Amino acid sequence: MHTAASLDHYRLLGRSGLRVSPLSLGTMTFGADWGWGADETEARRIFDTYVDRGGNFIDTSVNYTNGAAEQILGRFAKAKRDQLVLASKYTMARDPANINSGGNHRYNLVRSVETSLRQLDTDRIDLMYVHAWDFTTSPEEVMRALDDLVGAGKLLYLGICNTPAWRVAQMQTLADLRGWSPLVALQIEYSLVERTVEHELLPMAQALGLGVLPWSPLGGGILTGKYSAADLSDANSADVAGDRKGVIASIGHLNARSLAIADVVGSVADELGVSRAQVALAWTLAQPGVVSPIIGARTLAQAEDNLGALAVTLSADQLQRLGAASALAPIFPERFIGRPMAQQLIFGTSALQPR
Repeated sequence: MHTAASLDHYRLLGRSGLRVSPLSLGTMTFGADWGWGADETEARRIFDTYVDRGGNFIDTSVNYTNGAAEQILGRFAKAKRDQLVLASKYTMARDPANINSGGNHRYNLVRSVETSLRQLDTDRIDLMYVHAWDFTTSPEEVMRALDDLVGAGKLLYLGICNTPAWRVAQMQTLADLRGWSPLVALQIEYSLVERTVEHELLPMAQALGLGVLPWSPLGGGILTGKYSAADLSDANSADVAGDRKGVIASIGHLNARSLAIADVVGSVADELGVSRAQVALAWTLAQPGVVSPIIGARTLAQAEDNLGALAVTLSADQLQRLGAASALAPIFPERFIGRPMAQQLIFGTSALQPR
């Protein structure tokens, strides 16, 4: 149900002309500073395998593993810089004790970009994301500051993550009306265990020209079958957990519903003779608007398994079963407008073919 068979079957990123691979390599696992990442030797093997197979789209952030991820990536990317699309992010605090080292404001944006350029040892960031909405900075300040840095040549394209759809739409409209650089990418959590983005964020992205890049397409590992009922947890610490299980618990996915979905993923994987991770990724790749799910591997074996998802084709029946297992109840206004009475009130008794 998806057309990308290899990393060098490139896709256009949103409304831009930028060409990117159908799987993006995430680097939150580059560096052991947070207790569960890959050391530099293993990270190098993962990076080389991805790039040697035609991969060109690499995702990082100024704060990943306390800056080590960008430093490691910068060393790896140096010799092949112009073959690669490097995406980074700003918002998250670089110094927890400094109130202005985090947030969406211009001050933090400029300082974060300068930090990323040093850590990556590069002259520009190809795609810069707002990492999360801080609910304090005005959209005008953010979009004007981003546009200024594009004009200075330090940023080439812009994206946004983890922000309400109404705010993204407002920011995109501001950029279009004022001739500022638009957003071309939307990075959001999206998987079989996180489909609430289908209510507003995905339709918004398609309407406004943002390519969708799902993070955590494996549901933090739950969809791979690595967790059981004994692992269920509602732990929600403010600190970054020292192990992957703690991280997934803090996101809120270690629950019985997620395990039930993972069981259906396992059944489909058995039918196809592939891994559960490949099924979960193949489902994400098949969804409308998705350009490049982000894979985050700690070992070369995990990376190679993830890349194998490009060769997996799910049948209509398998997609239906996966969709049914993870389906969400509609929310207002869809819950009201989608019912027969409301549809007849809108369209009368005639039939209308939708776009």
